[in-house]
Amino acid sequence: MELTHLDSSGMVRMVDVSGKPPSRREAEAAGWISMQPETLHLLEGDAMPKGNVLAAARIAGIQAAKQTASLIPLCHQLNLSWVDIQFDIVDTRIDISVTVRTRESTGVEMEALTAVSVAALTIYDMCKAVDKQMEIGGITLLKKSGGKQQTSTGCRPRSSVLVMSDSISAGMGTDRSGAILRDGLESAGCAVGDVVIVPDEPAEIGETIDSWVRDGIELIITSGGTGLGPRDLAIETLVPRFTRRLPGVEQALFQWGQGKIRTAMLSRLAAGMIGQTMVICLPGSTGAAADALEVLLPGIFHAFSMIQGEGHKS
Repeated sequence: MELTHLDSSGMVRMVDVSGKPPSRREAEAAGWISMQPETLHLLEGDAMPKGNVLAAARIAGIQAAKQTASLIPLCHQLNLSWVDIQFDIVDTRIDISVTVRTRESTGVEMEALTAVSVAALTIYDMCKAVDKQMEIGGITLLKKSGGKQQTSTGCRPRSSVLVMSDSISAGMGTDRSGAILRDGLESAGCAVGDVVIVPDEPAEIGETIDSWVRDGIELIITSGGTGLGPRDLAIETLVPRFTRRLPGVEQALFQWGQGKIRTAMLSRLAAGMIGQTMVICLPGSTGAAADALEVLLPGIFHAFSMIQGEGHKS
């Protein structure tokens, strides 16, 4: 397993999340602090010398969640949408549960764990004058959601990749975007059949797509031919074949691309269905290929569950 906080030489580094689109993320963490029954009795009666223990611990935990990036060196500074801290007194201990939400490019599990830890430490600090036997433990991440984990489905479509380029098909260049798409789809669990390179010729483009549709390929991603050049003919060739457009997919790709590079507004990317086959037409750059994988996977797989009649199951 790769340790993302280490570079190739083993030195620590901060992970670059600028290539990830923001999404709703949530994490839940828990822990506990045990104490003497007499201490709990004082706490419940609001009779501790330092005041309301749980109110102070709740505020401290919320503050800690917001300051996690200042405490944990390689954490990202996030705008938190919500931090909730609950306490449950059970027998001789206080159970602490924390939920943190955000809409960012990375998760909030460290914020949740930090909030639990500091809430427990605050309780310890406020009660230590009357109890020298307190113990903190059980700090654990219970659940995280969002990002790549937001959509889970067992359906992985049979896929093929079509690269449209006069120069690459003529041997004057090396295909990189098609390789990125193939590797990304395979890493996500898709069976990728063909990665075909063709010149920017409408007849050859159309014949390849039509053949894959007849063969039952479920997902086709094309690379190239979406610009404004005289040989950029992917959209003119493929969009007339669409039986349905997928404007949500197009908008997601446009929005992400335009947020990274201004010239993305010149792209004529498209997405639609040809019968039961989904076709997504991307610009030919390596950046467009990598961005598309980040935006589309794994959420796009949910469409194939619906195509197979499984409804809106997640």
